[in-house]
Amino acid sequence: MDLDAYSAAHRADWDRLAQVAKQRSFDGADADELIELYQAGATQLSAMKTTVGESVHATRLSLALSRARLRFTGAPSNPLEQVTRFFALQLPAALYRIRWATLAVALATAAIASAYAVWVANDPAVFASLGPEPTLRRYAEQEFVAYYSNNSEAAFAGQVWTNNAWIAAQCIMFGIVGVWVPYVIFSNAQGLGITAAIMDHYDRLDHFFLYIAPHGQLELYAIFLAAAAGLLIFWSWVAPGARTRAQALAEDGRAFFTIVVGCALALLISGVIEGYITRQDWPWAIKIGIGTVALAAVVIYQWGVGRRAVRAGETGDLTEFESGSREIVSA
Repeated sequence: MDLDAYSAAHRADWDRLAQVAKQRSFDGADADELIELYQAGATQLSAMKTTVGESVHATRLSLALSRARLRFTGAPSNPLEQVTRFFALQLPAALYRIRWATLAVALATAAIASAYAVWVANDPAVFASLGPEPTLRRYAEQEFVAYYSNNSEAAFAGQVWTNNAWIAAQCIMFGIVGVWVPYVIFSNAQGLGITAAIMDHYDRLDHFFLYIAPHGQLELYAIFLAAAAGLLIFWSWVAPGARTRAQALAEDGRAFFTIVVGCALALLISGVIEGYITRQDWPWAIKIGIGTVALAAVVIYQWGVGRRAVRAGETGDLTEFESGSREIVSA
């Protein structure tokens, strides 16, 4: 199948399907037209997925079909059911769409942090430029560990959560500018690398990994998710494909902004672990194990639940959630 030619041949019908599905009220002719367009579009989507697989064209048509399906089948008016649908379908679908970008951000962070750690640890002049020796020693031997117990558990967890959630939200909100997300990724990785080099210089590298591991696994992954969403929002503007830039930004922006909710919840969990678990006098295997289980749950949610949601036709677009309570008004 020539996907571009096939898309061009049916684009007018798909645009009309999307337009009719957005109407707030319907007469009999509108309802009939919507059903006819939906049936034709469903057949065309099946043909594209069977011969080509996933594509921008298929995703766009799937979104239009999802909206149309809501209009003529209705949606649950119970807010609890709508919230359940959001967390069972829309959020994991949005997370699944950024899975590879998330891994790319994680690898970039690891590479930059490792490079800085090796550079600073092996260049005395660079290490000396970080600050006075007594200050660096005090940080490595006292302040790094004391940071996790200087404040009350609740206050510390709340402070960490709000700070990290704001960083994650900025990655998505300002992703369109193109430079903010790379700056956040680089700064975060640079800080990790330099801190590791300082701790290693004073034979405290084990403390670095032990104190970061319980909460840091999920905390870092949540930042990776936000950064990936921001990068793909920018990319939808750079390379919109068959869509206009306005369409691409509107569709992908709504879908990926859904991820703010997921990141905020993940960071809340990591904040609770950092505030309540890391400081406990428990075996490190238990504390790190708790963090690993939390990370595994999010990864399974993104890759497993998200895959099923996408296969069911979900895209993560918030307009589907917002329009859930609207019903077709017959003449």
